[in-house]
Amino acid sequence: MDAIALSAPPTPFRRTDARSPRLGSLFGVEEPLRIVRDPLRIILFVDTVLTVSRVHQHYPLLAKLRPVLLLVIAAAAYAYLNPRYLTRTNVLTLWPMRLIALLGVLACGSAVFGISLGATAQFILDSYAKTIVYAFLIALSIRGAHDLYTFVWAYVISCSILVYFSLFVFGITRTTGSYVARLDHLYTYDSNDLGVVVMIGLALTFSLLVVARGKQRWFLLLNLVGISATIARSGSRGGLLGLIVTAAAALVLVKNVSPMRRISFLVAAMLALAFAAPLGYWKQMGTLLQPKDDYNYSTRDGRKALVERGLGYMLKYPVFGLGMNNFRRAECTISPKLQTLDRTGPIRCTPPHNSYIEAGAELGVAGLIVWTSLVVGGIVAMLRNRRRLPQSWRCGTDSQRFLYGATTFFPLALVGFAVTSFFVSFAWMDPVYLMSAFICGWYVSVRGQIAGSNAPLATVTALTPGLQRGKSGWRVTHRAQRIAPAWPLPLGSD
Repeated sequence: MDAIALSAPPTPFRRTDARSPRLGSLFGVEEPLRIVRDPLRIILFVDTVLTVSRVHQHYPLLAKLRPVLLLVIAAAAYAYLNPRYLTRTNVLTLWPMRLIALLGVLACGSAVFGISLGATAQFILDSYAKTIVYAFLIALSIRGAHDLYTFVWAYVISCSILVYFSLFVFGITRTTGSYVARLDHLYTYDSNDLGVVVMIGLALTFSLLVVARGKQRWFLLLNLVGISATIARSGSRGGLLGLIVTAAAALVLVKNVSPMRRISFLVAAMLALAFAAPLGYWKQMGTLLQPKDDYNYSTRDGRKALVERGLGYMLKYPVFGLGMNNFRRAECTISPKLQTLDRTGPIRCTPPHNSYIEAGAELGVAGLIVWTSLVVGGIVAMLRNRRRLPQSWRCGTDSQRFLYGATTFFPLALVGFAVTSFFVSFAWMDPVYLMSAFICGWYVSVRGQIAGSNAPLATVTALTPGLQRGKSGWRVTHRAQRIAPAWPLPLGSD
């Protein structure tokens, strides 16, 4: 079976035509990994920064223009008109994008069979459709390691913006029922949501450190310290749990960094956390050791009660669920708590505060399985792929070291997400879909590296089984094949 040849990405930091061969690749010499700057990737880079950091919401006039949606539309139009900038791989042959597509189908079904057609349809049109289209655009735009490296940098820069705002722009206040003064009045994320986003950024920052040099390395190290300080200022118990679990997993899973360096990074992160911890932080974190004394365990709208009611909704609507974004509506219309409330008193339409419960209650049993598979499947698949990669990649070219490191740090990012998302409603937000697109891009990038290295066919098939059966799924793909170089690319050319 013939190996699939991927179109070569344009030379970083220089505008080139996609039809021009890279001379360095012809001689087997790879350029260092750099950010790719062609129009499509610039649009998606900026879109990623705005999507993750939400920095445009700091400027009310800019926020009214809905720049994220406009950039997604612009990227989709440009990609359709310029197919040479896309991968020639049908991304629907890869499991992450299949699961995302299936979630889109389930979302449409939940609109029809849920408790409110209008509410779900509006949420899909206003938000979720953009999330899915954006994830597919990222996946289609990753043709090799340089492109994947570009978008990982976009996420890390987004986190650095959030770190800056958390440390120097947003204030901290003490809220009712809390021992700690924490970040409050955020117009981007609330303090618990912030921990989910930066926890992914923590692992992706490590993935860039594998190949970073000079000023980039110092920027990334500073970002790691800033993320730890941001988690402290958030006052989020879920954020602290995510940091502890991710750090413990890193000590076990990271193989291409010496144990002393791993411990040094961990100590630096903990020192930054301790230094930035606001008054009452450790007392608040101490409540994790006494869960039954916490309001979340005993109150009607605490997290324990929400989990129980959420499971009840899923069992009552097992096929398509309540309908996407209908959990709040259910809490004020069909919730069992209504039987114990004074009809003249206030009613809280509470969100699920748990991404797994959100997925199960709003999309049914199938939705819970598919969504959880995105998270757990990404962790398991990437760790399994690490054992199949050539061990020489640990000390190989920049692209090889970056791709090898991704088999550790992408799972760590998903581990951090898996823990922190248990305490927030993040099932339909961008981060997990973006990570799935990164994993899809990783498969394509590895395929490009191995296809030109005269590796045994069994190695290629084991690492990228879905690509063996793939056929072009986009109308533009056939046109791209006529434009792209016909020769197979050697190792190191992505």
